[in-house]
Amino acid sequence: MPNELPKYELYAIRYATREGRRADSFIGGDPHDGPMRMDYFMWVAIGPERSFVIDSGFTAEMAVKRKREFLRCPVEALELLGLSAASTKDVVLTHLHYDHVGNFAKFPVAQFHLQEPEIHFATGRYMRHHCINHSFEVEDVVGIVRLNYGGRVTFYRGNEELAPGITLHLAGGHSGGLQFLRIHTQRGWVVLASDVLHYFENMDSGRPFTTVFNIGDAAEAFDLVRRQAPSRDHIIPGHDPLVMDMYPPPRPDLAGIIARLDVPPVK
Repeated sequence: MPNELPKYELYAIRYATREGRRADSFIGGDPHDGPMRMDYFMWVAIGPERSFVIDSGFTAEMAVKRKREFLRCPVEALELLGLSAASTKDVVLTHLHYDHVGNFAKFPVAQFHLQEPEIHFATGRYMRHHCINHSFEVEDVVGIVRLNYGGRVTFYRGNEELAPGITLHLAGGHSGGLQFLRIHTQRGWVVLASDVLHYFENMDSGRPFTTVFNIGDAAEAFDLVRRQAPSRDHIIPGHDPLVMDMYPPPRPDLAGIIARLDVPPVK
């Protein structure tokens, strides 16, 4: 059919991890505190005519600074999917926290796609407060400003179609201009929630993650995600280690490294 939407292959690249506590992952803490690991992902949507990298992770140097366990460079891992940063034309930034934008300079020709409220937030009055700016790296933010001066950032104001089969949705809450994506795949629309929910449990329990700008917007964003997803099984959280357990690798040697998200979960 001439108007049929493209079906994207969708992947999560796991590039870093850290050990944490349950009390650190929910506003108000948790009555059953215990270990709660956090994984870090970069995502890739590969279409028949156009592909998109979604977020760009952080560097090995940033892992040392932030005391994260760095597993692999996510940009170099693109080669495992037959892609390269040198030829990548589109990078979607869900927001400008250090773990989502850190490798932007490794994409020499890409156009970056960002919600306009996020750049205002990251360069505005609230950044004088450490309790808010601690999730940003100033050089990352300045780098995106420089890219904008070079004509390499496309800004959006709210919900928009990025390309046939991919839509952007402004959520806020966790950051001032956080966005999530809805991506058309062989199993229907998959919602890549990014940090609207770090873990499935944030959404299931109605408790936002502790790094938050607006608690009300963060809580409301769970419903925004639900409304865009055919089912809970079509929602992908931003940092949950369960993603690697629930979804298969594209081939056996990539188990624990890359998960394929455009197929139904296996667990």
